[in-house]
Amino acid sequence: MDSHAQAFDEIWAVIGDRLSTRQADRDLHGQSETWHRAPPPDAVAWPETTSEVSAILAICNRHRCPVIGWGTGTSLEGHALATQGGLVLDMMRMNRVIEVRPEDRLAVVQPGVTREALNTDLRATGLFFPIDPGANASLGGMAATRASGTMAVRYGTMRDAVLALEVVLADGRVIRTGTRAAKSSAGYDLTALMVGSEGTLGIITELTLRLHGQPEDVAAAVCAFRTLDEAVACVAMTMQIGIPMARIEFLDSLAMRAVNQHAGSDHPEQPHLMVEFNGAPATVRSDAEAFGEIAEECGGQGFRWATSPEDRKRLWEARHASYWATLKLRPGATGVVTDVCVPMSELPAAVAAAARDIAEAGIVGTIVGHVGDGNFHCLLLIDPQDADELARAKAVATEMSRRALRVGGTVSGEHGIGLGKRGLMQEQHGEGWAVMAALKQALDPNGILNPGKLVPDPA
Repeated sequence: MDSHAQAFDEIWAVIGDRLSTRQADRDLHGQSETWHRAPPPDAVAWPETTSEVSAILAICNRHRCPVIGWGTGTSLEGHALATQGGLVLDMMRMNRVIEVRPEDRLAVVQPGVTREALNTDLRATGLFFPIDPGANASLGGMAATRASGTMAVRYGTMRDAVLALEVVLADGRVIRTGTRAAKSSAGYDLTALMVGSEGTLGIITELTLRLHGQPEDVAAAVCAFRTLDEAVACVAMTMQIGIPMARIEFLDSLAMRAVNQHAGSDHPEQPHLMVEFNGAPATVRSDAEAFGEIAEECGGQGFRWATSPEDRKRLWEARHASYWATLKLRPGATGVVTDVCVPMSELPAAVAAAARDIAEAGIVGTIVGHVGDGNFHCLLLIDPQDADELARAKAVATEMSRRALRVGGTVSGEHGIGLGKRGLMQEQHGEGWAVMAALKQALDPNGILNPGKLVPDPA
């Protein structure tokens, strides 16, 4: 701790009172959205420039003081918890949209810009940024966790959206990865390496992002099904036929009950799909009609269409609120939240098996998902003081992940690894996990960047 104190004295000389060791600031940056817990960090810093981030990391590297990047704090697997103490680097004061180039369909932003703030800035350009994980997350955090969300089925994930980065390495060096060009075959893809590295290889200080044209027409709908199997079968058939969905979201019956109670809506308490189509008016109409036929064949009923911007906004706000709505089903509970992603052919069986596991464990839990790309989530409600209940919920989550691996899927489609799924990395990657550790050792030999996450502990 003495070496940490010396590091903080040197950082104070760089940024002054934008370094804090106050308990309230530390506690604020020691929280998690889910059941994951850790002591608060020893200090919090709010840099405003890349040069300040560089200086701070060089100091911390000298003193071997852990550094954990922080955005809006909305990650679900304990990514930003300071499990070994040290310094949390809150990037939210680096929140400028540096440049928008409509002719190139790209924007250059600092990491503290949120996705909603960027889209507000883009309104007059006819462009938008489509990656929508639900929370109004920071773009730096979204890149670090390789976020995706409701529109990934059409527009991809942060892996597809990030063209270039500015990154500060553990020793303070500043590197630039990628270019503004549409493609490159010049050497290792360092941009892809940093996207999804969860702050273990560097701190992102600038992002160049791919933008998309705002669609000419948009239509959204919600549709009920009698059973979970019918709803998931509808998704699988829709994707196999190739209808170009902008969004196709699944909510089970308990999730719909939670949404109704939270939003004051009156949807039937049955499994539902929420869908969206966009493009030219004629295309939207034909895609919607084709989906309607598939849904009817699979038992869908009670279509409710939302064509006005206000109605669509309410529909998707209800979907995004499903996490908080579910927590209200059991006041005082916290959530064990997990996601997996499987090949589309395996989706119906995987969702059905997850539902059985939740019921057999005697746990209250909902299933929702961005099922158009085989990604679904479970929110398992537990009493944080009940160790047995936590163990049962974790067992359900672990079996979901292992089942996904058995059918060629992944232990996480978008939440990332953080603390919660680090124990499954060997099972998914085998010797590849050791390669990740070697990359970490090469770029961060002192192990200061978000230690205890993503990669194996040093030997």
